[in-house]
Amino acid sequence: MALNIVLLEPEIPANTGNIGRTCVATNTRLHLIEPLGFRLGEKDLKRAGMDYWSQLDVTTYINYEDFLRRNPGARPWMATTKGAKLYTEAAFEPDCYIMFGKESAGIPEEILLENQERAVRIPMVGDTRSLNLSNSVAIVLYEALRQNGFPEMKLTGQLTKYNWS
Repeated sequence: MALNIVLLEPEIPANTGNIGRTCVATNTRLHLIEPLGFRLGEKDLKRAGMDYWSQLDVTTYINYEDFLRRNPGARPWMATTKGAKLYTEAAFEPDCYIMFGKESAGIPEEILLENQERAVRIPMVGDTRSLNLSNSVAIVLYEALRQNGFPEMKLTGQLTKYNWS
């Protein structure tokens, strides 16, 4: 079992870096749909602090149609401020795909219209336009992980005594 995070045309390398780190920590696959607002070269990744990128299960696609063609049967959940249901009301399957749009515009309306029943949102107060992309991914991903019993994840910790003097 592995969940899948899909970023449609991400623009900010630091957000994608944070999301990549979250994916490594949760054994989640990352799918990046071009165009990207940054390069994925080794030098660029290290500059953005993404030295763990080699541990990440990441696939890139030339466009949304390429993503659908290479993942037959994928029916992504669409995380959007326009979603009719809350992300906590979704029933996330063990190997589902959860898609997030680019920072400046979200998921295009034509894609959302085709997937209205799978559009979910994170509740916010007032006129807040949206949350940061990497925060949104973490919120929704951890709900999907919780619903699936946090597979293969360490669920207990151990406190250690520190000498503070």
